[in-house]
Amino acid sequence: MKTAISILKRQLQKEIRGDLLFDDYSRGRYSTDASIYQMRPLGVVVPKTIEDAQLAISIAGQNGVPILARGGGTSQCGQTVNEALVVDTSKYLDGIGEFDRGTQRIVVEPGIVLDRLNQFLKPHGLWFPVDISTSSQATIGGMVGNNSCGARSVRYGTMRDNVGSIEVFLSDGQSLRFGAEGAETPFSSSSPINKNLQNELISIGRREKKEIDERFPKLMRRVGGYNIDRLVSDKDNLANLADIFVGSEGTLGFFKRIQLVLSPLPQNNVLGVCHFSSFYDAMVATKAIVSLKPTAVELVDQTMISLARKIEIFRDVIGNIVKEDCQSVLLVEFGDSDKDTNLNKLEKLIQLMGDLGYGRNTVPVIDTQEQKAVWEVRKQALNIVMSMKGDGKPISFVEDCAVELDDLPEYTARLNSIFERYGTAGTWYAHASVGTLHVRPI
Repeated sequence: MKTAISILKRQLQKEIRGDLLFDDYSRGRYSTDASIYQMRPLGVVVPKTIEDAQLAISIAGQNGVPILARGGGTSQCGQTVNEALVVDTSKYLDGIGEFDRGTQRIVVEPGIVLDRLNQFLKPHGLWFPVDISTSSQATIGGMVGNNSCGARSVRYGTMRDNVGSIEVFLSDGQSLRFGAEGAETPFSSSSPINKNLQNELISIGRREKKEIDERFPKLMRRVGGYNIDRLVSDKDNLANLADIFVGSEGTLGFFKRIQLVLSPLPQNNVLGVCHFSSFYDAMVATKAIVSLKPTAVELVDQTMISLARKIEIFRDVIGNIVKEDCQSVLLVEFGDSDKDTNLNKLEKLIQLMGDLGYGRNTVPVIDTQEQKAVWEVRKQALNIVMSMKGDGKPISFVEDCAVELDDLPEYTARLNSIFERYGTAGTWYAHASVGTLHVRPI
């Protein structure tokens, strides 16, 4: 193996302009990400250009070496660690290409970080609404690979709902583009649509339509496996072949350029902080709250609340909005374009909490800066729970599990009973609006 790696390294040194990292220190750094997993890569390529990436993929293929694309390494499930040649897009492949404010579309390279993209879009009154908590580090390429979702997916959908088309390198080195069936893509004619491959994919969708309808879970946050349900097309629902790459975790191709679908930047959001005397009650109330069509419903549990009270930068905001005896809160945001509509929905939320038997336990947050402070607590959930003192630590264990809202109370109750059986407890934070949970047993 050492000889094969030496040959690979020499070939790469001759061909690419980017950085090559084959030393033990660099391989050690790239052996971890935000997950609990650790695997040492064979080496690392940091391409300066897309052509560098294509050459690295080609050379690795000639030598029988697996390729692993990597962005910010923020996922908690180990997708960016493996015994492979890692191609790190985050340093140089972060360009912004074609931008059309009128059609609300933009083309980007895979290594651009979400926050930087949204900084570019803000003066134009637009944003990319898949607003994950790791937005200051996560790259768009990684978000496409994982089919990322974020806090506001109940309104805007997942990554696959916000990608228009993709240009990729396949394993044989071909550069091809994939988009909506029959539609033009923004990429150059030098990267054609492969009609044979397109037809084969669509034929899979047609052939398996009945099985897909019967077997695929009807969950918005179903992000496990390939999106072959998106290959099913009819006269009202044309297949978008880019969707097969979304969530594929780099197994089908290397993303060269990605066209994103943008949304108007929200202007008049309001927030309600709903208090509950038990975690179970918060889970029961979620479905009724979602019926009001909020932009987001996020769970913060008692463990996170108590830890945040001990952290200076979060102490004041927790003290202002969370009552001392509260065991869980749901952060409920309304983000329609009209402020009066949002305020009306907020009042309906307060009434709903009373009708459900929880009393007037909703704290309204109207001020924009106060809302930002509250959301920062939720955004820093992982850092907050990891601040736990002592030998016990909340360990990444059941990440991004998604269940129907009807099943949410029983699912969480059963999981808590398992923790109790083994003498521990779980700390939770969740996208409650769509039944998605991050569960960390201590």
